[in-house]
Amino acid sequence: MNRRRFLHAGAAALTSAVAASAAGRYPAEFADEKPKRVGLIGCGWYGKVDLFRLIQVAPVEVVSLCDVDKNMLAQAADMVAARQASKKKPRTYSDYREMLKQKDLDIVLVATPDHWHALPMIAAVQAGADVWVQKPISVDVLEGQAMLAAARKHQRVVQVGTQRRSTPHLVEARDRFLKTGRLGKIALVEICCYYATRSRPNPPDTKPPEYLDYEMWTGPAPMRPYNEMVHPGRWRQFMEYGNGMVGDMAIHMFDMVRWMLDLGWPRRIASCGGILVHKEGKANISDTQTATWEYPDLDIVWQHRVWGQPPDPKYPWAATFYGEKGTLKASVFSYDFIPAEKGAEPVHRDVTYELEQYPEDKTEERLERHCAPAIRYQMQDFLRAIAARGRPVADIEQGYISSASCILANVAMQLGRTLTWDAEKQTIVGDAEAARLLRRPYRKPWIHPEPGTV
Repeated sequence: MNRRRFLHAGAAALTSAVAASAAGRYPAEFADEKPKRVGLIGCGWYGKVDLFRLIQVAPVEVVSLCDVDKNMLAQAADMVAARQASKKKPRTYSDYREMLKQKDLDIVLVATPDHWHALPMIAAVQAGADVWVQKPISVDVLEGQAMLAAARKHQRVVQVGTQRRSTPHLVEARDRFLKTGRLGKIALVEICCYYATRSRPNPPDTKPPEYLDYEMWTGPAPMRPYNEMVHPGRWRQFMEYGNGMVGDMAIHMFDMVRWMLDLGWPRRIASCGGILVHKEGKANISDTQTATWEYPDLDIVWQHRVWGQPPDPKYPWAATFYGEKGTLKASVFSYDFIPAEKGAEPVHRDVTYELEQYPEDKTEERLERHCAPAIRYQMQDFLRAIAARGRPVADIEQGYISSASCILANVAMQLGRTLTWDAEKQTIVGDAEAARLLRRPYRKPWIHPEPGTV
């Protein structure tokens, strides 16, 4: 198999990996396209990572950038001008509503903190743009319902940044071992993360820096005193802005498993855990958590610990598929197929890097180089869906299912009981208290989006 050409889920066409570069070479299918006008909302770490991968694969023109951090915004504008073919500096905005009011964007990327995903994404499709939105799509379930409703109502293509669906070696693993049935009956998949990503310091609260509009940064989330832990990046340490490790890391592996096994909604969700070890510090996300999503004849079980050692140092953030005929371990870095049959050969594959085709990857600050090819393929799939007005591989509905399922795990942990999900009615069955937690209160004057009014 040529690992630089692979089959996307549900697609008949091969994905070309003919490389774009800083010199302006693009995959042939996109090279002659009229440049699409692009805007980015959220100019931090992954916003730029996503945007620069799009610039690598298609002749787009980045015309607008938005961020509430003046320094981050100015730096991003300079970087975009250096990276895009026209060398033009984008317009800059501090309020996404002003940016979208122009209604001159073909594509909008939303890469804000999680609590700011829903409102900009909905506003972007209302303004006529197709959207790439980072995972998890929302901080509560009803936000996700409204986002899906908006995408369908306005007939826009919305791709979610769950790029395991476009990771070459994982596509190969799915096609070679799962679609062919080489694992036999699979009744258990374990997913995990043992990265020490939870912060432990306890710095004092301070005034926000002058270059940050902290009121706008907080937006619909509860207002907390400003702390250096919050911005940039470490907002993930607080449940006010996201959904902890389950919302940040589990969603990638859970979504990957659903895609590989063609699964929809789980029937029941259970979870337990909390802050069991690292009780010091300001962070309020769990340091230890187990969650179980029940499907017919299959359980997906998640565990994270931010302390101690991983059971398998080669697979600290991964999925393990247990089948009658073998075991498949899969991560962002590799996969291993271990057959149960005596004498059968195991199979190992490493991640595909494309550093020679895309030399700018070598020097880009904070780029996860092992993830860059997957984001490029996901962007190419997004562009194909836009051209065909079809559904991308990580369509908003798939992002909603995976995001909501992870949010439901946190609700189950919070209440200390198992939840039953009605996929048809889109609610929790027989538990009014839990159902109320499907919606987080919004801070005024922000108004929570409703599926029927978007």
